[in-house]
Amino acid sequence: MPLDRRSFRRALSQFATGVAVVTARGAAGEAVGMTMSSFNSVSLDPPLVLFSVDRRALSLPAMVAAEGYAVNILSRRQEALSNQFAGARGDKWRDVAHAPGHAEAPLIAGALAHFECAPYAQHDGGDHVIFIGRVVRFSARDDDEPLVFFRGKYRTLGHDGQPAPDWPLPIHY
Repeated sequence: MPLDRRSFRRALSQFATGVAVVTARGAAGEAVGMTMSSFNSVSLDPPLVLFSVDRRALSLPAMVAAEGYAVNILSRRQEALSNQFAGARGDKWRDVAHAPGHAEAPLIAGALAHFECAPYAQHDGGDHVIFIGRVVRFSARDDDEPLVFFRGKYRTLGHDGQPAPDWPLPIHY
């Protein structure tokens, strides 16, 4: 029996995610970028991350052909950037401060973290293409909060005053 797509999507929204803009350089040298919450770590050795792109995305051909990607983890203060890069058209790069990273993929200023990646693998993911990138460089800062998406809205993290646990937690092993 087929799943009800709307109910399935609503159930998936129960999982809070961070928000990232994945960027690359297209074959003609143009900057490409798209907002996504489908970012995850895959492996520490080798250092691998993944993200997925809808097969209908206009930027998919550029991402498939890219020599490298940058995953820009957005801070709470970058909600407008998330919205700007979520659209399919328009000048996504208007007023966006950035610098070139690995393979000239744009690193967005003010992001909480950057993961500069070389292509490692691409896999069929139904209506998406799953990209696995090998991290060649990264940077992170801890002076701001992440942009969080939950139940179709941006959210703010609460603080309980407790120090963060050391990773990996023993429950993982």
